[in-house]
Amino acid sequence: MTALLVALGAAVGAPLRYLAGRAFPGPRGTLLVNVVGSLLLGFLVGLPADGAVLAGLGTGFCGALTTYSTFSLDTLELVEKGARGKALLNVGVSLALGLTAAQAGLLLAALAG
Repeated sequence: MTALLVALGAAVGAPLRYLAGRAFPGPRGTLLVNVVGSLLLGFLVGLPADGAVLAGLGTGFCGALTTYSTFSLDTLELVEKGARGKALLNVGVSLALGLTAAQAGLLLAALAG
């Protein structure tokens, strides 16, 4: 049953990832989905939920929505274009905002609980 919930979550998260990439091409779209996913995952982890729900929404939905591989590719493409400063900025901003969003999600869950 848990595997089915993961698959269902991924079936929603993956198309949203695709649409976000179309609406915001390049590093901006990747940053958007990764920050939103970090916020949501932080929130989910901070709530008292059973493992199956967390697997479906956390692993399935957030896992399909967020993308480390595209983040890596976006960064490498910036380096290949000679935009090393933008590449470093992409790494720093992505890391800082992702961690901040996850922490904010945990805090929101604590306030909600």
